[in-house]
Amino acid sequence: MTTAPYHHGNLRAALVEAAVAAARESGPDGLVVRHLARRVGVSHNAAYRHFSDRDALVAEVAEVGMGELTTAMRRRTDRVPPGADPEGEVLAARARLSECGRGYVDFALAEPGLFRVLFAAYPSPPSLGTDGTKDPDDPFVVLNALLDDLVRVGHLAPEARPGAEITCWSAVHGFAVLHSEGPLRELDEATRSAALDVVLETIDRSYGATTGAGRGAAGPG
Repeated sequence: MTTAPYHHGNLRAALVEAAVAAARESGPDGLVVRHLARRVGVSHNAAYRHFSDRDALVAEVAEVGMGELTTAMRRRTDRVPPGADPEGEVLAARARLSECGRGYVDFALAEPGLFRVLFAAYPSPPSLGTDGTKDPDDPFVVLNALLDDLVRVGHLAPEARPGAEITCWSAVHGFAVLHSEGPLRELDEATRSAALDVVLETIDRSYGATTGAGRGAAGPG
């Protein structure tokens, strides 16, 4: 298919925008450079000047997905008010971790196509900036910070901290996949929410058991 030259500004940005839209619609299968070039009205040769191969395009879309996932997680965690005293700080830290999990599932259910693309190209965690610092917008970095906060307030024992991020992430990611594209995707919202409460409460209790902490409510859900 022959197309007219592109005359509408930044072609790279237009291709990324089209790719994100295609990912929302079709997941990884929608990311075909030739098809996206046609979608924005340019030749595939023009598109390949900006993306040498499909992997480069997928990485760009995954970066957008990671930003949106982090926003969904922080939208939830930011609702938790800070603790007014040491006991309140513990409850707030526990609540933030649970709300982070809920935000993760929110994103997976709202954006199943983009969610699949994200984990087709997720970098080795935690991703690092060029200066060697951790990227604060990486969802994995956000999770690690919340777990470190649990150690700080005394709900998670320091010796139980190594590897906690993988356990926590695995549980919530598995739940998200089961409910976004797996055999539990047809459950109604109330049933799904109750099931997620059980998963998050189990994680919370297991962390509290490492310090002998009480089993009171972790905050809003």
